[in-house]
Amino acid sequence: MTELSEFMLRSVGKSDSMNITDLLLLLVVGYILTVLIEVPILCVGMSSKHRMKDKVISGLLLTAFTYPIVIMVIPAALQAVEITSRWAYLGVSETFAPLAEILFFRYLVHQRFMSTLDRDAVAIVVANLASFIAGEAGLSDWIHLLLAHS
Repeated sequence: MTELSEFMLRSVGKSDSMNITDLLLLLVVGYILTVLIEVPILCVGMSSKHRMKDKVISGLLLTAFTYPIVIMVIPAALQAVEITSRWAYLGVSETFAPLAEILFFRYLVHQRFMSTLDRDAVAIVVANLASFIAGEAGLSDWIHLLLAHS
């Protein structure tokens, strides 16, 4: 296993015994579970001016946009500057994801990027917080066990 893939696994709280195939499987399984947590929150929390279909599609797109960056790019970038702290990873990734998703959503709905905090932005932050809490509460350990038995 390369030094980079080992750091990526440590960053997302996994053991060094996983290989890159497991990391890619984690990316797919993690994406699906993240969407299952975040999309219902977005459907309830986003403004009623958006159709339900648009809320679901937005949830799928927002997570597809940020999740690979959080799982693969941010750990690689941190390693490149020799930062190996899990707390640094969490700080960067859990700040990046909601901010990037708010900006991307505003782009999708043709809203000014720097407009005030609105119901949609709050829903995106709450959805990200919920998936983070689920991951920290053991969902990521459950995914790891699932992958170990596949």
